[in-house]
Amino acid sequence: MTIELNNPKTVRAWYMYDWANSVYSLVITSSIFPIYYKAVAVSTDGDTIPFLGFTLKNSVLYSYALSFSFLVVAAILPLLSGVADYTGRKKFFMKLFVSIGSLSCMGLFFFKDINTLEWGIFCSIMASIGFSGSLVFYNAFLPEIVTEDRYDMVSAKGFSMGYYGSVILMVVCMTLILNYAAFGFASEGIATRFTFLLVGAWWMGFSMITFSVLPENPYGKNPSGKIWTKGYYEVLKVWQSLKDSPDMKKFLTSFFFYNMGVQTVMYLATLFGTDVLNLDTGKLIGTILLIQLVASLGAWLFARVSKAKGNKMALAIMIIIWIMVCLAAYVITSELQFYILAAVVGLIMGGIQSLSRATYSKLIPENTIDHASYFSFYDVTYNLSIVLGTFSYGLINHLTGSMRNSALALAVYFIIGLIVLSRIKARDVSLPTPNT
Repeated sequence: MTIELNNPKTVRAWYMYDWANSVYSLVITSSIFPIYYKAVAVSTDGDTIPFLGFTLKNSVLYSYALSFSFLVVAAILPLLSGVADYTGRKKFFMKLFVSIGSLSCMGLFFFKDINTLEWGIFCSIMASIGFSGSLVFYNAFLPEIVTEDRYDMVSAKGFSMGYYGSVILMVVCMTLILNYAAFGFASEGIATRFTFLLVGAWWMGFSMITFSVLPENPYGKNPSGKIWTKGYYEVLKVWQSLKDSPDMKKFLTSFFFYNMGVQTVMYLATLFGTDVLNLDTGKLIGTILLIQLVASLGAWLFARVSKAKGNKMALAIMIIIWIMVCLAAYVITSELQFYILAAVVGLIMGGIQSLSRATYSKLIPENTIDHASYFSFYDVTYNLSIVLGTFSYGLINHLTGSMRNSALALAVYFIIGLIVLSRIKARDVSLPTPNT
């Protein structure tokens, strides 16, 4: 079965999953839920709360929960992606994780107070697993629907669509929360929990557009025998092929370190604003919306930079800026400085995510059909980097009592990532090059 590359209908449907899932990233990960969590997860001792026999700060518990969710995903994805490649059922597994994630978002509606903390943490973990798990199969479609010369721009446009969609729902959610009485809600808390239902419905609903168009079994595979064993061998085959791809190994190592910093900033920036600078909810939400809108520009801008200077140079520029952001976060003291820093983060956040996905797609060997297995290594690297990043951030905060020290530590991760990236031999990582 041949796949028509660069088909506008297929590409638009692929974009729509970014539009669908990014509301989770904005509302649940970055803005409304973390703020709601901080307000609800309190005890008579303030921010110090009991959880499963332990006593710790609510922000530390949140970072540990995120770390656990990504560890679970990293453990199960390689085998599932191998099965997906062997059976040709990438879309089935993508649907499975979308269902887990979107329904878990809806389940957060029942997280009402400290008495339902365990349920809230469970749903937030499962939503994170659903989100992260779906991405490996979604990303694997990119090299199957467009030609290589379009990877950078298509990846960037996907992220841009996600930023636009998430901002639209975010505005709707904030309108409901700020005018809860006019919409028939008894309290701001109920209105806030209702937005979690909206996120789940939006995520699941718009995903249907993607699922209705993306091919079910693009290579017409007809599996037989023990599919789990065969799936394991699919992953093992890809793992062995990495021995002959030094640039891919170096890129994954570099990505591991700099993504530790990128994702930790994205997941925990809201807590930094509340704990360190004591910003109120309105100012935090405004800052997050600013980041989302600027991120779309960043994705487009650095796709242009990569076209002119190559992916490697574009990524290096962004990593250097990220290092400066971490150093600045250690010393900022005013709201204005926070807003300026947020704008810079937005610019490089969109660019580095879209370009990382596109760069890895270019490093996958030509004529392969095991895209899910290859992307499982990308996404395992992605998830393990978040595990270490969020865990170390929470641990340093726990040991030192200051998120500023945690932010400073992130700069080290970016520096390591930059050093490894500089060792990639490909001239510009804009086309596959033979090993040298």
